[in-house]
Amino acid sequence: MSEIKQLLVISGKGGTGKTTLVGSFAALAKNAVIADCDVDAPDLHLILKPKILETQPFKGSKMAIKDDSKCIECGKCGEVCRFNAIEDLKIDSIRCEGCGACVYVCPTEAIKLEEKISGYAYISETRYGPMAHAKLRIAEEASGKLVTVVKENAKKLTEKYNKELIIVDGSPGIGCPVIASLAGVDLALIVTEPTISGIHDLERILDVANHFKVRSVVCVNKYDINKENTNRIEDFCRKKWVEVAGRIPYDPVVTKAMIAGKTLIEFSDGKASIDIKKIWESLSVYLCEKSTTTP
Repeated sequence: MSEIKQLLVISGKGGTGKTTLVGSFAALAKNAVIADCDVDAPDLHLILKPKILETQPFKGSKMAIKDDSKCIECGKCGEVCRFNAIEDLKIDSIRCEGCGACVYVCPTEAIKLEEKISGYAYISETRYGPMAHAKLRIAEEASGKLVTVVKENAKKLTEKYNKELIIVDGSPGIGCPVIASLAGVDLALIVTEPTISGIHDLERILDVANHFKVRSVVCVNKYDINKENTNRIEDFCRKKWVEVAGRIPYDPVVTKAMIAGKTLIEFSDGKASIDIKKIWESLSVYLCEKSTTTP
């Protein structure tokens, strides 16, 4: 079996079109596993409509549990709780952050920390092959840990089905889930848009990728809504020795494809689809090259 490659699609902010691209790449790939690592707000399933084969409970955090039979009602637990999670000697499971301060001060050991289900990881099948994805429960943390679970599941799927590539839909921004997504990646495609904030967010996410020595290339989505800013982005990339994998024009048919629950490649053979295919061909070449870092 050949070496398994990982392609990560990320952006410095939400709404740049990375999930639209990942869906299209899934349609174009011949031997890939798809992984949705945007565990806080996943939406790739809306396009790929996965059939869930396996559900795995994810325990990423803890909460305080009180044994009332041991409680002497001293109130010390409520005094030290910085999250106001203990009122009238009752622990609010929503407010509790699992810090353990109440456990430490309880004189009768009436309180203990227990792991709780913070979300679920899924292994599924789509019309384009196997998919690993997950959903973090509302107000839960540990998204980085859940991303790691998704990536581990994706690797297992490549081995099981003899796949050669993992296409990862990453989280927006530069936080913990993005950092977890970058682990072990061969190439990151950074999707940006020609706005002032888009340029700023491109700089941030590129710095993060460079810090972890992940080779990056850039795609400018909706480049024609402001060609002056597109030129600024490409000038910035040249100065940073970052290749631009391609441009995608604004096309209202993208929204129509999303409403229909289809990838753009399935739905249309217009200009945007043609440019996405060209970008995919470029990425395939980059992935075959020896991994390099920005000088």
